Amino acid sequence: MKGLIAYLWLALLPVLPGGVDSNACNYAGSNISYIRTQTQNALDAQKLNMVHYFAYKALNAIEKSKKQFKDCGCEYAQLSIEEGENNLKKAVRVTSILSSRILLEKAMENTQGSLEALQDHNEIHTSEYGNDMLALNTNDLKKPQKQFQPTQGKKLESKIDSSLVSFQNSLNQVVLTVECEEAQNFVLRIFERCELELLKTNLTEGKRYYNLRTKEIAAKALEDLSTSCP
Repeated sequence: MKGLIAYLWLALLPVLPGGVDSNACNYAGSNISYIRTQTQNALDAQKLNMVHYFAYKALNAIEKSKKQFKDCGCEYAQLSIEEGENNLKKAVRVTSILSSRILLEKAMENTQGSLEALQDHNEIHTSEYGNDMLALNTNDLKKPQKQFQPTQGKKLESKIDSSLVSFQNSLNQVVLTVECEEAQNFVLRIFERCELELLKTNLTEGKRYYNLRTKEIAAKALEDLSTSCP
């Protein structure tokens, strides 16, 4: 079983081509889950310095996510997360835990509102992307094809999805056969690693989508473990 876990870590080292940013709303939503976690950590903290520590982590994540929010084009989601950013900034300026928690609660509401707006917007965004791809494909028919074109868009996503099938199957085996605590810790490390990777601003589209899909697979594994483990 140790060999299976080692294999899974090696499987998380892809060499992927770049591409067009077609999932900005998904990436923004993924980053929001990290922002929400850090805001909740700040709410749960019992010391003011730790409240500030986690609030700053949430603020840093918002700063790194601004391009994704802009590219997504959901104005309400962007306005909500900006309001959340303002409340987090106020929370790190106050000198009492009670005052900070009031502001953090507001920031949490803003974050949740932003996430819900993204979910509502995502279907429209996906439809628009589909139309863009259709137009792109139609235009390509009128042009001579270059011999060496990088894999992009839906073709790139399909290639990455295929590459993750064996990883997902192996992770399912971990869920079924590894002792609960060890399996949960292992899957959680994958999930958290992907969250941190998705906050990076210099990822190629291929690596960004790879981490998004890996995070989704890990999230499903954590859900399965929460059901099967006592």
